[in-house]
Amino acid sequence: MSDYVIVSDATLDLPMSVINKYGIRVIPMGLDIDEVSYTHYPDEREITIEEFYQQLKNGAVAHTSQITPIAFTEYFTDLLEQGLDILYIAFSSGLSGTYNTARLVIQDLEEEYPDRKIYCVDSLCASVGEGLLVLNAALQKQKGLGIDELRDWVEQNRLMPRHWFTVKDLFYLKRGGRVTSFEAVVGSALRIRPVLSTDDEGKLVVVSKIRGSRAELDFMVNKLINEGIDIADQIVIIGHGDNLAQAKELEGIIRSKNLVKDIVIAQIGPVIGTHTGPGMLALTFMGKKND
Repeated sequence: MSDYVIVSDATLDLPMSVINKYGIRVIPMGLDIDEVSYTHYPDEREITIEEFYQQLKNGAVAHTSQITPIAFTEYFTDLLEQGLDILYIAFSSGLSGTYNTARLVIQDLEEEYPDRKIYCVDSLCASVGEGLLVLNAALQKQKGLGIDELRDWVEQNRLMPRHWFTVKDLFYLKRGGRVTSFEAVVGSALRIRPVLSTDDEGKLVVVSKIRGSRAELDFMVNKLINEGIDIADQIVIIGHGDNLAQAKELEGIIRSKNLVKDIVIAQIGPVIGTHTGPGMLALTFMGKKND
């Protein structure tokens, strides 16, 4: 049986410590800030996350771009030439064309490398929700699952990551068409924060609105308690966009209640941060919807 690697893309927003620990491979992604182009790598070699958010706070405008077919081909070919099979867990097809581009590239590579296994799974997740799915896949790989078994596991469990996040400035979501101009103006004036999640198609949805930072934290903790499955055995992820103090506050509440096995605090990188802005706070865990 050939060795294989789990591959994802830079939207997964996992810290380098986690990426290195579990041997996860991450394809970098591009963005431009005031028409200056950058590539976002998890190790922040071209631009740090702190620098990115500082530029946004100074009024810079950022735009993101998808992974190109050439970039996919080069990245996958390098792994295949090393004799490795590939399980690529992609950024949600409900938010990007990344998954479909990867599928087309893989179809060509399968003809060129007929003895290799190259699988692509739509995560239906974004940001630290995607990161949580990839982390749990890596934990399953450590238990000895082969690539076929793990592909099936990911497909069967990709709706289990529960994503809950809020943003500080609604104008970033307004630019992306997630809220109206009126909602952005009123919400910012009243300090109302929308609560967002993803639906079963991997699309971003506004599910509630909250006023006050304490209400945000209580909302997220209650979701963890009510929707999480076997949370005492889980590693959960708290994500933040230039909002470490609130992330630490949320971590403190969860740890004080002794709810979970461990907590990873992750910075929201530039690719997702372009659309959510400074002040984002997220909590992701494995669970189920309460219909």
